[in-house]
Amino acid sequence: MSDQISIGEAARRSGVKVPTIRYYEQIGLLPAPERTEGNRRNYRKDEVQRLAFIRHSRELGFEIDAIKTLLVLQDNPNQSCATADHIAKDRLRDVEQRIRSLNALKLELETMVEECSHGRVKECRVIETLAHHDQCIHGHH
Repeated sequence: MSDQISIGEAARRSGVKVPTIRYYEQIGLLPAPERTEGNRRNYRKDEVQRLAFIRHSRELGFEIDAIKTLLVLQDNPNQSCATADHIAKDRLRDVEQRIRSLNALKLELETMVEECSHGRVKECRVIETLAHHDQCIHGHH
């Protein structure tokens, strides 16, 4: 019995869809797997784990280039983790900026709803604000 599995089973175990697995192979995130005599892909346990690593990294919002770097680091575990720390810190800064933007958006929407007063459309703050961006509380959202 082989310890290799089909692409469908690799997809099920890793949580990565089959077309995405093929895409990751094309862009070099995942090495081309061994093939059967019938030219079907066969994946090993470590390749399925690599797929799960990529999926989790994408869920956390890491870009493909950052994931490539993180995979190189993972493949060479005796080196400094400074690069990995730098990549994670950059991602954290991006998330913090996004949170600030979303909080500004939330405040703008709360203000629009609060000031609407459920009157007539001609007095509606929601319509007015959407029609004239310069009336927004925050210019960046």
